[in-house]
Amino acid sequence: MPELPEVETVRDGLERHVVGRTVRAAEVRRPYSVRRHLAGPADLAGRLAGRTLTAAVRRGKFLWLPLDHPGAPGTTPDDALLAHLGMSGQLLVRATAADVAAAEHPHLRVRLLLDDGGALDFVDQRTFGHLSVVDLEPTADDRPGGAGSDLALVPGPVAHIGRDLLDPAVDRDVVARAVRRRRTQVKRAVLDQTVVSGVGNIYADEGLWRARVHPLTPTADLDQATALRVLDGLAEVMGEALAQGGTSFDALYVNVNGASGYFDRSLAVYGQTDRPCPRCGTPVVRESFMNRSSHFCPVCQPAP
Repeated sequence: MPELPEVETVRDGLERHVVGRTVRAAEVRRPYSVRRHLAGPADLAGRLAGRTLTAAVRRGKFLWLPLDHPGAPGTTPDDALLAHLGMSGQLLVRATAADVAAAEHPHLRVRLLLDDGGALDFVDQRTFGHLSVVDLEPTADDRPGGAGSDLALVPGPVAHIGRDLLDPAVDRDVVARAVRRRRTQVKRAVLDQTVVSGVGNIYADEGLWRARVHPLTPTADLDQATALRVLDGLAEVMGEALAQGGTSFDALYVNVNGASGYFDRSLAVYGQTDRPCPRCGTPVVRESFMNRSSHFCPVCQPAP
């Protein structure tokens, strides 16, 4: 599943390529992909037509594009197109009318036709992703809702999601205390999107390796300094992954231009079972964890 660096790569592309564009029309090719828009596909298309995309914003793994008020330029947006990519969702920019005509993807679910002749396509092979138009509401802490906007607004369905570690408004001391209060294992805590968002299995393993903390360490055993070291490890590895376009294991992990990231070449432990730890040379161990896997170095990250 795309994690924070992959979703931020998409957000950055949307900011550069579609912000400021007006939606001429929206075509819903598969109603299931707008299932969270309870008023239905026709209502979603009607709420998008004639609206300008004013920003591209992200919190954790959620993206949203605030919409203008037609006829009232400069008015603060009160709704947005919300996207979650799920396991395989892609938001792909078609720059010209010729690109649009040539881009009849077999898994095209929703297409936004834009005023410059191009389009924004939502492609989703496994159909776990979704789009909806939702109301914006004030943030609980009066800080900007997420990366990409100074507005203290967040979509209602995202309001319970914690800030992520690359969010300029995040307070890491607060997050570290929240991790320590969870009374669970540290990997479970950092995967809890209500505590800290955007962290998935890949970057949890990589961040814990950098912090030298075993994934099964009880959060009750963490002091504040160690909890902060875990957060620093997570932020560091996600920042490096972002600089490389994210981690791509197959053609489903792409940016808005269809290009894959290459951070998978830099992974220290995730997916490296039996290969030498880059720090000490001990073979990396893989263990079952929450219906997936944990990867760690048994020497650098001693078991609790």
